[in-house]
Amino acid sequence: MPPRLKLTAITLDCADPVALAAFYQRATGLEPHPASDGDFAGLTGEDGFFIGFQRVEGHRAPTWPDHAVPQQAHFDFDVDDLDEAEALLLELGATKPEHQPGGRRWRVFTDPAGHPFCVCPSRRDPEGKP
Repeated sequence: MPPRLKLTAITLDCADPVALAAFYQRATGLEPHPASDGDFAGLTGEDGFFIGFQRVEGHRAPTWPDHAVPQQAHFDFDVDDLDEAEALLLELGATKPEHQPGGRRWRVFTDPAGHPFCVCPSRRDPEGKP
């Protein structure tokens, strides 16, 4: 049997780790890691899950949906209310691209460093449809 892997961390490249960590901290409520600094910042969940943000000199932001600079990473977040989540994320500095491939089923945003991510409804109807 192949080994079972447990995902414990994800790290995104960016130009400003502290600023990007602050955006995701406000959006998710994850706790800032105490050793965060200008080169590497992190957020930790109660279950130990870690999201890291590392400084990369000359970082080029993704140009989604154009693939001239690939998206590099992609988060999906469940939310109770898409409209409330959208309002919060836009207030925190996310942008909402015009191209929305999910229609009414999910919404795509980009974080302040340009990484695309999606928010999806966490509640489903009795037939399991979003």
